Amino acid sequence: MPQKLSTPDLIQQLSEQNIKKVKLAVTDIDGVLRGKVISFDKFRSIAGSNFGFCDVVFGWDSGDVCYDNSAVTGWHTGYPDANAIVDIRTYRRIPWDNDLPFFLADFDDGGEGCAAVCPRTLLKKINKQAQEDGYLSFFSQEFEWFNLLDNTAELYAGKFRDLRPMTHGMFGYSVLRASQKSAFFNDLFDLLNRFDVPIEGLHTETGPGVYEAAIMYSDILEAADRAVLFKSGVKEIGSRHGILPTFMAKFSEDLPGCSGHVHQSLWSSDGKQNLFYDKSNKTGFSSVMESYMAGQLYCLPHILPMYAPTVNSYKRLVEGAWAPTTLTWAVDNRTTALRAMLTGEKSTRLETRVVGSDSNPYLAMAACLASGLYGIRKNMKLPVPATVGNGYEDKKLGVLPADLRDATQAMKQSPVAKELFGESFVAHFTGTREWEWRQFSKVVTDWELKRYLEII
Repeated sequence: MPQKLSTPDLIQQLSEQNIKKVKLAVTDIDGVLRGKVISFDKFRSIAGSNFGFCDVVFGWDSGDVCYDNSAVTGWHTGYPDANAIVDIRTYRRIPWDNDLPFFLADFDDGGEGCAAVCPRTLLKKINKQAQEDGYLSFFSQEFEWFNLLDNTAELYAGKFRDLRPMTHGMFGYSVLRASQKSAFFNDLFDLLNRFDVPIEGLHTETGPGVYEAAIMYSDILEAADRAVLFKSGVKEIGSRHGILPTFMAKFSEDLPGCSGHVHQSLWSSDGKQNLFYDKSNKTGFSSVMESYMAGQLYCLPHILPMYAPTVNSYKRLVEGAWAPTTLTWAVDNRTTALRAMLTGEKSTRLETRVVGSDSNPYLAMAACLASGLYGIRKNMKLPVPATVGNGYEDKKLGVLPADLRDATQAMKQSPVAKELFGESFVAHFTGTREWEWRQFSKVVTDWELKRYLEII
C-alpha cells in the first residue's frame, strides 16, 4: 500500500532526500494517464491545496482530437485551467525511472465542470455512498493483454498493419513462453510490486504474446489506482524491453479478446465480516450478495459503455470467445456476465466478466459498485435458477447491446444511469462515446477496400 504520511511529514521526508522533481498525473475519460513533471519547490507549494491543470484532458479523445459536443469545456470556454488536487495518499516511487516520486491527482473540488466528470472523483463519490450505507468495498481487477514487438515507426508508416507478436503460438499457462522473455516477465512482477501495484499472479494466456495478471485486492479506490497504474506501468516497462503492450479488447478477429474482469465483495464497516458470505444459506452466499448481483444484472444494459467504452470493445463481446453476451449469472461459470465465486468466508466474491481490458478502471469499478448498491437498496431478487451450462444460449433475461452506438444511446436515455451517476456525468460521458462512434463511422477501412474496390 502507498505510504500514509501527513503532508508536512512527507514534504519533510522528500526534502531531506534532496528530491528535485516529482511526477503528477490525472486520468482522462478514457482511463489514460495525463501528467507532468514539476520541480519540488512547485510541489511543496501545491501539496495540500490545489494546482491548475488544463481542462482539455476532459475535452479531447485518446488521440488528442477535441470534442465538438462537450459542454464541460471546449473552444467555447477557451480550455482554462481547472483546480486539480494532489492525493498525498497515492505517493509512490517509480522504480524504472530513477525512483522518481509520483502522485495521482483528481478534480474533487466539490463543484461542477471537471469535478462532475472526473472518473476518479466519480468513484470516490460512489464509494462514499457505500460507506454511508455501512459497507467497505474490496475490489481488484485482472487484465489480459497482448505484447507486440515494438516497431512503432513502421506501424505509423504502414497504418498499423505489420503487427508482430512477442512470442508465437497458442500456449496458455506456458512456463516455456514466459521464460523466453524472462527479463520482461520478471521486471513486470518485480518492478510493479516495488511501485506499490502488487501482483497476485502473472502467467501467459491463450494467444501469441498474451499475458494475464491479477492485481492484489484492496479497498476500491486503491484498487482502481492500482489498475490504472498497472496499465501505464506495463507500457512503460515494455518500452524498455522493446515491447509494445496493448490493452485493446480485441486485438485480432482470429484470437480471443482481452478481459479486465473486476472482482468485488462488500464487508462490514469494521472490515471483519464478508457480507457476501452466509454459512446458514445452503448456497453459501448471502441475501446482500444476491441483491447486489440482481442490481448489476438489471443495470447492465443501462451503463454498458462504462465497462465496454470503445468501438473495439464489442468485437470481444461475441459468442464463444470467453466473453459474455447475455444477462446471466452462475456459480463458477465463465460463459455468464456474472460469475459468483463461493470460496469460503474470506474469499467469496463476485467476478463481473463483461469488463474489457480497454476499460477505464475508475468507471468500471464505479459502475459495478453503484449498480450493486442499487440492487441492495431496492431489495432486488436475483433471478433463479442460475445459468447451467452454456450462458450464450440463456437469453431469457436479454442480451447485451451489440455495438457502442446502441449501448451509448441506451445509457444516454436511461433514468437509471442518471440516478446512479448524475445528469452531468452521463451527458458528458455519453457525448464522448457518441464522438468515438462518429470518428469510427467516417473512416474507410481496409475491409471495405478489399471487399468493394475492385468488384463494385
